[in-house]
Amino acid sequence: MRIAIVEDDPSQLELAWQWLSSSGHEPVAFLDATAFLNNTGAEQFDMLLLDWNLGDVDGIDLVRNIRQDSRVPVLFCTARGEQDDVVKALREGANDYLIKPLRRLELLARIESVARRVRKKQATDAFEVKGLRVDCASRTIARERVVVELPGKDFDLAVLFLRNVGRLLSRSHIYEAVWGTSGSVTSRTLDTHVSRIRNKLGLLPAQGWHLKSIYGHGYRLEQVVRDACVRAAA
Repeated sequence: MRIAIVEDDPSQLELAWQWLSSSGHEPVAFLDATAFLNNTGAEQFDMLLLDWNLGDVDGIDLVRNIRQDSRVPVLFCTARGEQDDVVKALREGANDYLIKPLRRLELLARIESVARRVRKKQATDAFEVKGLRVDCASRTIARERVVVELPGKDFDLAVLFLRNVGRLLSRSHIYEAVWGTSGSVTSRTLDTHVSRIRNKLGLLPAQGWHLKSIYGHGYRLEQVVRDACVRAAA
């Protein structure tokens, strides 16, 4: 998994980075909340490991900021061990809470546990985005109440985009999220799947959508204003 670590202690940051990296994850390190927030528009993460006392912004404030438009799993890793702190973090949107000093095997197990719970919830989730109704339990997407047939990976890819409207998804993130690996997937394969769901779901400017290829990075699904499209065409 691609995991962001926000920790203002360089030694703790390095230790967590090494543990995750050696376990097959793709950790990305941030020494403060501002650095993380400045990068979230360009990078996507499967999970966030977060300290409480960050210097520039409290971890709790960062969680509140994230929860305005994101459901990325958050695991607090902090020296604050009072019951009130744990309760506050969980109520503000954290998925789990670990008290320092961290232990490698426990940290990795907690990460796996959080990821497992999130996947289980998402497997039965249902949500709607601008006329597109997604039902993960039945693995169907309805466009204006008409079910659109999307086989296997097309459905998974469409759900990934619809969960992350307005966010740039790197090719490596897409490969990992949809295929579980990047080793057996080519750029041409991904582009073919994207083209197919773009046409089947009507993710086109005329329909209020733009599924853009960002050269050298990946894809971003954006909502567009129809009036602007009409003016541009005129």
